[in-house]
Amino acid sequence: MAARTPYPTPSATAHTTAPPGGPPLWAVLLAACSGQFLVVLDVSVVNVALPSMRSDLGLGETGLQWVVNAYVLTFAGFLLLGGRAADLFGRKRVFLVGLGLFTAASLAGGLAQEPWQLIAARAVQGVGAAVLSPATLTILTTTFPHGAARTRAIGTWTAVGAGGGAAGALVGGLLTEYLSWRWVLLVNVPVGALVLVAATLWLTESRSGAVRRLDVPGAVLATAGLSSLAYGIVQTESHGWATGASLVPLLGGLAVLGVFLAVEARTKAPLMPLRLFRIRAVSAANAVMLVCGGAMFAMWYFMSLYLQNVLHYSPVKAGLAFLPHSLSIVLGSKLAPRLMARFDGKALALAGGSLAAVGYAWQSRMDADGTFLSAVLGPGVAMSLGAGLLMTPLAAAATSGAAQSEAGLVSGLVNTSRQIGGALGLTVLATIAAERISSARGDGDTAETALATGYAQVFTVATGIIVAAVVLMALTLPRTSAATGADRMA
Repeated sequence: MAARTPYPTPSATAHTTAPPGGPPLWAVLLAACSGQFLVVLDVSVVNVALPSMRSDLGLGETGLQWVVNAYVLTFAGFLLLGGRAADLFGRKRVFLVGLGLFTAASLAGGLAQEPWQLIAARAVQGVGAAVLSPATLTILTTTFPHGAARTRAIGTWTAVGAGGGAAGALVGGLLTEYLSWRWVLLVNVPVGALVLVAATLWLTESRSGAVRRLDVPGAVLATAGLSSLAYGIVQTESHGWATGASLVPLLGGLAVLGVFLAVEARTKAPLMPLRLFRIRAVSAANAVMLVCGGAMFAMWYFMSLYLQNVLHYSPVKAGLAFLPHSLSIVLGSKLAPRLMARFDGKALALAGGSLAAVGYAWQSRMDADGTFLSAVLGPGVAMSLGAGLLMTPLAAAATSGAAQSEAGLVSGLVNTSRQIGGALGLTVLATIAAERISSARGDGDTAETALATGYAQVFTVATGIIVAAVVLMALTLPRTSAATGADRMA
């Protein structure tokens, strides 16, 4: 393909508009973004509630990690299946099914009495989110007309997603302190029911018209392989890298993922058509998403632990401390479409990644005596603003050049790359933190000093990951000229 692939707007080959007499575009945007907000909110909302979950249900450190990863891994593993289902069976129908499953699993998790019940509910939540999330983006890209309107819609969708992840800390803190940790899950039930009603009334059905066939074996293999890899990495914390307890799941996970790729190369209706990666913008943007996810997802997790376990913030105070992060990431996501209309999308992505790297390097200087201004506010704004500026051009690049019939599939691939990177990154970084904390305690450091040392080590490694992502973008992401006048933002 041509070296200069335009990507200011996603799914550039689609030119559909809202059907005559259909719901207003603002209603479609509100319904789709509400669903996406819930999905992303539940990636981070549990972080502030983790200490309360541990004391109430008797969860260990590994159990706490799996409360997060059970959601993220099933989310990542089934995203492509959800995207394809939206294309084949109808975007509205799949949206409603995914939201219903997500809401029911939230109820089960909020009522859990044993650790396994909570982790199982989180895994089912992830499946519901995987069905729901791709449909939200596809509904927008197949409803809004090509040009500035669609660019604004995708920018709003990105901002809402970013805001959901950022707001999770505040919402989780308020619910945990004034009600119970259970309400970080139970709150999804009334909200989910309201969005279900709104989506039923406002959304109109659309599908690609292709043959109704899903690659369920592919989804199962992808999820099993990723879960085995994550489990193997967790085992290295207590058993080391060279033991059977670690090597068996690590090598087994790699083998299963190899089988997944072989299946995808031979099946007539693959979950992940490998030919998509021949499109330079798609392959490069997804590779960067994967790498960035490994660092950016872990930011919320470790900052929540630092604020509560080292600085001894209450859940509400910890949530409020994340407000600058929330505002900065939303600001970056909303500014990005306007900047993309005037400047090269690759240049904006590089600038955003570089700013994020500065923030991560700054955050790696955190210690037990840190203050809000020095250890939270400054680095948090830099990390979050950089992430907001980075993700919109990457999402636009990753969804460009695909046929409308594959819009849901490519949208699912975008989220899959980010979530896979996040899940595996969190597992690796949590293992690094645990080893560093244990070493610091062995050296006689206080509990707070040891924890701060471990968390700082995480951000040092994460800085290297973000720098690697910037280099990868510079080498692989195609350049584009500024958008034409028709695509410029108001």
